[in-house]
Amino acid sequence: MSQTAYFDLVSHWRLDAPVPQVWQAITQTEHWPRWWPGVVAVKRLHDGDAQGVGRQQQISFRTGLGYRLHLVLEVTEVLREERLRAKAGGTLAGEGIWLMKQAAPEVGGHTDVTFVWRVTLPPGILRWTAPLLAPLFRWNHKRVMRAGRMGLEQYLAMMGG
Repeated sequence: MSQTAYFDLVSHWRLDAPVPQVWQAITQTEHWPRWWPGVVAVKRLHDGDAQGVGRQQQISFRTGLGYRLHLVLEVTEVLREERLRAKAGGTLAGEGIWLMKQAAPEVGGHTDVTFVWRVTLPPGILRWTAPLLAPLFRWNHKRVMRAGRMGLEQYLAMMGG
């Protein structure tokens, strides 16, 4: 009997800062531990090309469930200040995409960010228990992402965003 081995996770952030500042904060992953409470460490493994395609970094996340996720992210697509796509390996495998859009000044000029993440659970207990634990996994993802949004809002405010 086949088990669902992946999760589609979507987060929306509305940030009171222009796209260039949000883009800079999100693409400078080495600074994530400064503003994202769930990020424990970031280590650059490879720089990639001038646009950042091919850049690899190892990122360790602390979760609300008492375990850590260790991911190696590789940037696979960059459309500056609009779209950033990466594939992940490690504790979870999958693909994520950050989409950014500047709102019109008449509606506040904020930046809307959407993050779509499809992760595949590794073979073993996590995959086997996925149907039962799916609500807990989703809760944990929302918790980590909410903390990231709140941390980024504070970071951008300090940076003048």
